[in-house]
Amino acid sequence: MKVLLGDWLESQFSPAPAIRTARTWIKQGRIFPPPTKVGRSYYVEQDAVFNDGTARPRLADRIPQ
Repeated sequence: MKVLLGDWLESQFSPAPAIRTARTWIKQGRIFPPPTKVGRSYYVEQDAVFNDGTARPRLADRIPQ
């Protein structure tokens, strides 16, 4: 299920970074899977992960065993 970018940020970070920062991350491809833009809002999968650039996320890591 997809949630608004701001809601996802609050669930992943404490304190949550600014929306502007998250939009930069989206352009840099740091949120996996990539969010979807609908109108002015971005929607992110609830189980999406932030990739800080140290390792490339793998789809196999997201599938429950």
